[in-house]
Amino acid sequence: MSGQGNNVPLGITLMILTTMVFGGQDALSRHLAEEYNVLMVVMIRYWFFAAFVIALAARGREGLRGAVRTAQSWLQILRGVLLVGEICVAILAFVLLGLVESTAVFISYPLLIAALSGPLLGEHVGWRRWVAIGVGFIGVMIILQPGRGVFNPAALVPLLAAFMFAVYGLLTRYVARKDRAATSFFYTGVSGAVVITLIGLWFWEPMTAVDWGWMLLLCITGVTGHWLLIRCYEVAEASAVQPFAYFQLMFSSLMGIWIFGDVLRMGVVVGAALIVAAGLFTLWRERVKG
Repeated sequence: MSGQGNNVPLGITLMILTTMVFGGQDALSRHLAEEYNVLMVVMIRYWFFAAFVIALAARGREGLRGAVRTAQSWLQILRGVLLVGEICVAILAFVLLGLVESTAVFISYPLLIAALSGPLLGEHVGWRRWVAIGVGFIGVMIILQPGRGVFNPAALVPLLAAFMFAVYGLLTRYVARKDRAATSFFYTGVSGAVVITLIGLWFWEPMTAVDWGWMLLLCITGVTGHWLLIRCYEVAEASAVQPFAYFQLMFSSLMGIWIFGDVLRMGVVVGAALIVAAGLFTLWRERVKG
């Protein structure tokens, strides 16, 4: 925590602004991925992200050398690769299923983190949290509707993205035992940018001038969103502001309905409500244990 103390109202405001920016980012990502290859879109976005991360590290107390220094380099690189892969999968889900249903399923990732924290990190998960995880899983099933008619395999894509992000979150928690947040952030941007560039360059497509404008806006929202999130965690404790991260579901859904004409099914509303309720309970239990 910075010297500003624990300013919860400011932290909540910054978290809501972050989710608003990320909701716009989701809409821009979907638009560009409908016109161009997903790998190319993510690659260009990561170039800006990596530049932001490097500039941030250079301004830090120990500079770039301090950010690079780690005894867990392979784990840090794995984290970066996992995150860039998750972003590609999530954007593919936006194209296949729309923003509303994709985001509703993706927000189950905190429950997956809770479920996997036992086997992967050796953390104790009590019966109350297991019940919450089960309720959240029921919500996911209500959204995916696997028992009604012919099941659409594309519905599993946002669930895969949520699983990848959950593993990324657990690896982040693991490396934090030895590395500073600045080091993890540096490797997230740089290793992800290197890997996606090696792949994405093979899928380069010419873009129109208008779409280059949208791409620039996507890159700006990406950097702005991460900056707001960093500031949020600087001014307030994570446990106090994390519940407000669920506002991204509302903003992404509004974008999907308003811009792309996505339909809000009752099953999605009920399922998302169960997932959010289970997620909030899990966060509350973690705070009580803490």
